[in-house]
Amino acid sequence: MKKYTLEEVVDSKREREFLNLPKRIYKGNRNWVCPLDNDILKVFNPQKNHLFNNGEAIRWIAVDSEGKVVGRIAAFYNRELAAANELPTGGCGFFECENEPEIANMLFDASKEWLISHGLEAMDGPINFGDRADWWGLLVNGYEFQPLYANSYNPPYYKELFENYGFQNFFNQHSYFKNIKAGDLNQSVYDKAKRLESLPGYRIEHISKKNLDKVTEDFRFVYNKAWALFTGVKPIDSDQAKSLMKKLKPIIDERLMHFAFFNDEPIGFFIMAPDLNRAIGAYNGKLNWFNKLRLMYNLKFTNKLDRVFGIIFAVIPEFRGKGIEAGLMCSFEKEMAKESLKYKTLELAWVGDFNPVMMRMVESYVCAKRHKMHTTYRLLFDPTREFKRSPRMGLKNSATKTQ
Repeated sequence: MKKYTLEEVVDSKREREFLNLPKRIYKGNRNWVCPLDNDILKVFNPQKNHLFNNGEAIRWIAVDSEGKVVGRIAAFYNRELAAANELPTGGCGFFECENEPEIANMLFDASKEWLISHGLEAMDGPINFGDRADWWGLLVNGYEFQPLYANSYNPPYYKELFENYGFQNFFNQHSYFKNIKAGDLNQSVYDKAKRLESLPGYRIEHISKKNLDKVTEDFRFVYNKAWALFTGVKPIDSDQAKSLMKKLKPIIDERLMHFAFFNDEPIGFFIMAPDLNRAIGAYNGKLNWFNKLRLMYNLKFTNKLDRVFGIIFAVIPEFRGKGIEAGLMCSFEKEMAKESLKYKTLELAWVGDFNPVMMRMVESYVCAKRHKMHTTYRLLFDPTREFKRSPRMGLKNSATKTQ
């Protein structure tokens, strides 16, 4: 019988083993896309992750008696985000493991004990030590489909490992799929968009790369208005907005980023991008100069990146229900209907089951079909406490985020 030990990731050798384990677990899986190493490393870099300002993170690898790495996990917390929950809640993520409950339980035990030692009373997982847009939730349906860029993918047996340990379903995140085709929205969407066009003061348009500074500030204004009251989400400042736009800049297609205005003030947006997973799978996690050139070539000169990734959709509260949502969708569809565009499909991810308004809009008006489902689990450290699922959001207080 093999024995397993945990080793903290404290040096470059163990960090490399932490990064390489998934490449072995998913070897031969045609649907898995190897993430970029730098995308993972920056999560655990205090100079690049602002959550370290009021938090900590730790990583482990599990090693068998023969020295083979058989599992990995990270645990983390941010004091401000932890306090936003009914119980102070930390997280675990970047979990990978062979199909052996003993290994999984050892990794979960280490995360739980570490969080308890820092005053936490619950643990969400698998989640990211960062924005919800990346590496959030366990894939529980849709294993046969290729994941979106920076979205979680895992074997089916992970569900049993989490649930047998005691994790409970906190909420589900649905991903939706539709072919990009003109005239494929619900007729009421076109009717609402047409009505909006007739009203003075309203306009909807895609961005211009020549004016990214203004786009950045318009994004920040709408984001903070739409998300200020949402649990666990902090308003973003100018530096954070600029950092996000800098990250997106190399892959921006201005025809995929649409903003709504009223009297020249931004009131909503629909932000999308080409899905990089269509290209990066062959890079083996490395974005060196050669692979950067390959990626830029694919973005500009080929039709390889033919899937659109819906990142975020938001309308500020006082303008919800006025047809802005319909106008944004129609504006996107008009651009996509042009023959010169290469995109064939659209995926909208991260539609939480706590947000039935958004689910209904995507299913009934966008006419997209459920495609994949991720589950965010929560583990209460005191099993005698009552477990509560994430509360539902109503129309009045909801912000609609696709990723």
